[in-house]
Amino acid sequence: MTENTRTAEPLQTDHSQQSSKAPPSGPAAAAILSAAVATCALGIFAVIADGSKTIGLWLTFYRPSGSLSGVTTVTILVWLATWLVLSRLWRNGYVNLAKTNGLAFFLLACGLLLTFPPFADFLLRK
Repeated sequence: MTENTRTAEPLQTDHSQQSSKAPPSGPAAAAILSAAVATCALGIFAVIADGSKTIGLWLTFYRPSGSLSGVTTVTILVWLATWLVLSRLWRNGYVNLAKTNGLAFFLLACGLLLTFPPFADFLLRK
C-alpha cells in the first residue's frame, strides 16, 4: 500500500471516499477520539485514586490539590499519547466519522459518569 491509499482499519469506511477530493478524515477522527479516551481515562483515574489510598498518594504531585494533580497530569499524558498514535495511524486515512463520533460520545458519557461523585461512591461502595 502506498502512503496515500492507507486507511484506518477499525473504523474504516468504503473506498469510494478515497476517490473524491475530500481531505482525509483520519486527523479529525484522531483528535475527536483521543479527547474522548482522555475523558474516560480521567474518570477511571479519579475513581481509582479515590478508592485506593496507595494510588491516591502516588498520584499526589502537588500536596494542596491532592491526587487531583496527578490524575489530571496522567490524563493529559494519555490524551497526548493517544492523539499521537491515532494521528500517525490515520494520517492519510478515511475514517467513518459516524462510528468514531458514536464511540467518542460513549467514552465521554462514561468519563462524565465516573466523575459524578454519587456514582463513583456507589462503585467504591462508600
